[in-house]
Amino acid sequence: MSLARKPKGFMFDLDGTLILSNRSLGNYDAIPGAAEALAELDRLGIPWIALTNGSAYAARVQAPRLRAAGVPVPDDKLFTPNSVAAKVIKDGGYQRVLVLGTQGVVDALTELGVTCYSPAEGADAECDAVYVAWHPDCTMPHLHLACERVLAGAAFLSASDVPFFATKEGRSFGYSCAINGAIARVTGVEPQTTGKPSATAMAVVAEALGIAAEDVGVVGDDATAEMLMARQGGAIGIAVTSGSTSADEWASQPPEKTPHLVIGNIGELVAACGLG
Repeated sequence: MSLARKPKGFMFDLDGTLILSNRSLGNYDAIPGAAEALAELDRLGIPWIALTNGSAYAARVQAPRLRAAGVPVPDDKLFTPNSVAAKVIKDGGYQRVLVLGTQGVVDALTELGVTCYSPAEGADAECDAVYVAWHPDCTMPHLHLACERVLAGAAFLSASDVPFFATKEGRSFGYSCAINGAIARVTGVEPQTTGKPSATAMAVVAEALGIAAEDVGVVGDDATAEMLMARQGGAIGIAVTSGSTSADEWASQPPEKTPHLVIGNIGELVAACGLG
């Protein structure tokens, strides 16, 4: 498998692509070759960013942790679903958002100019949007409140609707996906995803890189997140086998999730794309 055209810039997933975390997101290990690949792209003058579907932390909090683990991602090159959500919320004219997420999610959105409140701050408060993100402490009252608000007409937004992400301990399920399923089952409303594979996220990536979407190399380990995003956005999908999807599993994907190139890990990227 080889590429028909060379990417002019790259978007990297985090979990399974640049790093492996533990299931509680408490510590990170770098994927072998990650630091060297990023350094080589910098040397070649090829732009890149990282876009995670993880919403637990603001970029200013998570990027230093990546660097401490040996993955040199500057704060301004790390994007999260919260980054995209702030744009969606602004463009939609939403004034007040109920957030089902950790305090880190609320802090990230607040820093981006979004007026937020959590279920604990008052069940009687009104909102015009509900945003579901990383929320390991979700309870039935939280779900009940979110469903009430969506049924009353609030927009239903979510950081991610991807079922799994790769960790050092194997696949871990995405809290937001599970919460989304409960709300959608009750209300009949499906969430608008702000992270991968949304078209909005693809547009944010292309704008951040300063290139057309068709020239972006979308690098990741998840067929539903990165490869579907690449295929739907007309970008170049580059799959790695260092995370949640094996080489055999990549070979069996349907056309809309089939990568343009499969490599073992990010350390092989520059040579495999013919960029050296």
